[in-house]
Amino acid sequence: MRTAMGVWRWRRNPLRRPTDLFEAWVAFAALVCVVVVAPAVGWVAGLRVDGTLQQAVHAQRQERHLVPAVVVRPAPDGEPSEDPAAQRTAPRRTQIVASWTAPDGSSHEGTVPAAEEPPHPGDRFRIWTDARGRLVGRPLDPSAASFHAGTAGLAAAAGVALLAVTVRRLVVRRLMHRRYIRLDRAWAAAGPDWGRAGAGG
Repeated sequence: MRTAMGVWRWRRNPLRRPTDLFEAWVAFAALVCVVVVAPAVGWVAGLRVDGTLQQAVHAQRQERHLVPAVVVRPAPDGEPSEDPAAQRTAPRRTQIVASWTAPDGSSHEGTVPAAEEPPHPGDRFRIWTDARGRLVGRPLDPSAASFHAGTAGLAAAAGVALLAVTVRRLVVRRLMHRRYIRLDRAWAAAGPDWGRAGAGG
């Protein structure tokens, strides 16, 4: 509001310098960007990211399956897990050798993290695999996808607002620099006659 009033105040002020009205318009444009443009950009960005992530969620739920597995025996020390997601999220869990049947009917056996501690041969648990029985990570949750989309939208809005404020500050700094240069020139021109009789000082 103060910015809009500033534009109106400088519109017909007899003391207005050319740069004063320009500075007021720059401030008004920055205000519009922060209040209107930034939220709009954040909203659009959030919707686009959410749409992309929700498609990924749907695709993962179509491609990944939760299948029953059976503990066969403890895995030998140092044997890596075949589940890359498990290596990232649960590196300290006990590794076991388990067997499972893929959705296509094929049988598999491999090293996976234990579902419970301590694991016992014959214990049953469930793991995520693709249609061919290869271990995969848990599919993305729709609510988690929406959260990430909201975060992306907020980041986009904040980026636009920060850009608008930064541009305004740079413009104002440049205008102030030009004003000081003009003032120095005017002072230098009037300086030799300052205080002399009949010089108008």
